[in-house]
Amino acid sequence: MDENEIETARAQLSGIFTLIAEMQAVDTSGIEPMSHAQDLSQRLRSDVVTEANQREAFQAIAPQIEGGLYLVPQVIE
Repeated sequence: MDENEIETARAQLSGIFTLIAEMQAVDTSGIEPMSHAQDLSQRLRSDVVTEANQREAFQAIAPQIEGGLYLVPQVIE
């Protein structure tokens, strides 16, 4: 890094450290932890099967199967 890049990086890091110091100075002792800044709930769909079981059809065209599992060449020793 040349001198100009060093000074730019130093200024950026200094700004980051200043922001961290400001955030650490905030008293959060009475605040409960939360997973999101807003109290939102996600709409979830029903957990139901939507497709027919095609395992037999897929395994019929597989090069090698054993015990209902696909056999593949070993790639990690």
